[in-house]
Amino acid sequence: MTGGLREDLQRYLQELGIQPVCVEHPEVFTVEEMMPHTQHLKGAHSKNLFLKDKKKGGFWLLSVLHDREVNLKDLAKKLNLGSGNLRFADEAAMLEKLKVGKGCATPLALFCDKGEVTFVLDAKFLEGGHERVYFHPMTNSATMGLTPDEFLTFVKKTGHDPIIMHFDD
Repeated sequence: MTGGLREDLQRYLQELGIQPVCVEHPEVFTVEEMMPHTQHLKGAHSKNLFLKDKKKGGFWLLSVLHDREVNLKDLAKKLNLGSGNLRFADEAAMLEKLKVGKGCATPLALFCDKGEVTFVLDAKFLEGGHERVYFHPMTNSATMGLTPDEFLTFVKKTGHDPIIMHFDD
């Protein structure tokens, strides 16, 4: 199933005129497992969290720099959701909304979303002067790199207007 979606993603990127770089590696489930396979790639590597608003029921996809610590209570406050309202969404919800499973949360899956997921992006991806930004392409056995401008074009073409957040403030 994921192989077909990866091909769909690559076709979609091609239609947008985006030529990403892609590195195949063993299946990984954490940033720590991924980095030995991708650290040679110049640019910003990501950590991606698929979250649910416990009270209002909305879904959130958060992409931050791979080494950033994320406090869900602080994030909920910054998003005006109220402290303690964000939780990790279950795999069934991620499969339904983004068509990917455990270990595969990625903003590149936003092309599968029907407008039900709010995307929050670490501002450092766009402001860090990075050559490329890296995410899983619908599978956790590869990593795909796009330029920051290509990535932003992709996200907006999926119908998502990302919330660009500064985490260092």
